[in-house]
Amino acid sequence: MEQTEAILIRRQPWSDTSLIVTWFTLAHGKIGTMAKAARRANSPFAGHLDLFHRVEIGYLPGRKTPLGTLREVRILSLFESKSAANVFLGGYFAELLDLVTQPAHPHPELFDLLSRAVVHLSAKPATLRALDFFERELVRLLGIEEAETHPLAAIETYCGRIPASRRAAIQMLAP
Repeated sequence: MEQTEAILIRRQPWSDTSLIVTWFTLAHGKIGTMAKAARRANSPFAGHLDLFHRVEIGYLPGRKTPLGTLREVRILSLFESKSAANVFLGGYFAELLDLVTQPAHPHPELFDLLSRAVVHLSAKPATLRALDFFERELVRLLGIEEAETHPLAAIETYCGRIPASRRAAIQMLAP
């Protein structure tokens, strides 16, 4: 069984009782796991699979598929923002990391960036400054920063597109 620190960046229903959960991890980068029975009322995962919680997970890597099986989750810190703008901005950050990274390629510096962003969004209101800082740090850490070029242009060149949610994030945060 593999164990690593992780931040939950996406969850999707798989069946009436199970979820597919995408994590950004310290040791393995972006990974997906199947959380069997996670949607049951008496699930051992109840309350542990919320977006942006920082946790320690134990999972069995998939043998024939990139999707592993989640076995255990221990909460290290909660994402406790009640603001829709903070949750939305966290979602944009997660979508951006999902876009620029490949599964199972460790990026400890990107994990640290996301972790700091989650802590910030738990404590302070979402702002355009926070969005700009995250994008600038992301392109710097990826090594795609270009002088005199906005970080979004670098991301678009690198990935071929930018997340659709960015426009909505700007609108939500604009004064």
